Order: sequence, then C-alpha cells, then structure tokens
Amino acid sequence: METTPLVTLLAFCSIALALVALALFIYVVRRQRRQTPVDDDASTMERTTNQPSSSPPPEETASKASAKRSSKVVQHSLFVIFSHPDEQTDQRLADWLREKQATFDPIKKVFHIAGEQPSNPVTIANAFPPGEMPDLLHNETHEPIKGISLLVKPPLRKRRNQQMHVYVALAKEMQTLFTGDMLDGDRQPATDTTFERIIG
Repeated sequence: METTPLVTLLAFCSIALALVALALFIYVVRRQRRQTPVDDDASTMERTTNQPSSSPPPEETASKASAKRSSKVVQHSLFVIFSHPDEQTDQRLADWLREKQATFDPIKKVFHIAGEQPSNPVTIANAFPPGEMPDLLHNETHEPIKGISLLVKPPLRKRRNQQMHVYVALAKEMQTLFTGDMLDGDRQPATDTTFERIIG
C-alpha cells in the first residue's frame, strides 16, 4: 500500500479544515464588530435617556447665550431730519459738534461724542445714504446735510446707563436746534416712550 496518495489526501483535508476554521474565525470577528457599535449605541441611548431633560444640550445653551448677547448689542438709533437743510444748517451743525468736542473718524466718516463713557461714544452719521459725513470741522466741501442719525450701543448693565441719558439729551438738543422731525429706529416719530425705552 502506497502512503503518498494518503499523505496527499490528508494534506488536502487539513488545508480544507484550516480554510473552514479561518472562515469561521472571520465570521465570528465580523459578527462581534457589528454587535459592538449597536451595544455602544444602546448604552449611549440609555445614558442620554437617564439624564434629566431639563438641561438643554450645550449647543442650544451656547446659541441662546449668543442670541442674548447679540440682542443686547443692538444699537439704539434716532434720526433728526432737518426741516430746511442749507449752508447755515451745516454751519450750525459744525458749531454744535465743536461745542460737544466731537471727533471725526476719517475712515468711517462719522463723528464721535465721548459723553460719559468714551469707550462707548455717541456716533453722529449722515441720516441719508451712503451715511457718510463730511469733515465739517475742517470745512470739507459737500452737499447740504439733510439729516443726521445718532447711534449708541446700550450698556451691558442697566445701572451703567449714564451714556443713554447723554444720548437722549443730545438727540433732544439737536431736534430743538434744527427744528426737525425726530424718528426712531423704525422710522416712526420718537416720543417720550421711545426715550424711556432707551434709558431703560
């Protein structure tokens, strides 16, 4: 009896069994990998359901906080529309700006009045597009200014609203000086209620 064919047959059988074992091993490993994420997801879901629902996700909290900040940073704006814009009106405006020690910003082309809080000045801009003011303090040539807008950022804390008092006083003074219409940010006539809301 020759042993060579028997050895060859046994060799083929062992190779076949090894391949079957390898296939089973791969199958088991893949199955475990598929089950692990599902288990992780289930445990994650259990953890999230166990957390109290009253605390919002951090992203929502951050977005609410930024919304609060942005709503606080909105500028107050009042517009004084001159009833008779001409060179004399411009000269009165220039004199008034000098009296208030206004400074001209040549980049933004607006004036700033320091008031009670120089870090948050009252801005004086042209009420009509493009919103740029000529340098009235240095007699820059220009068309007659038809109106101005007064802008200021509200304080972060209500008790620090001294600048709002200055702002309202400046707006009322301008309205009296130029006998013009005063409008609020919505282009509606400004009233005492408007001023009370600004002062807070």
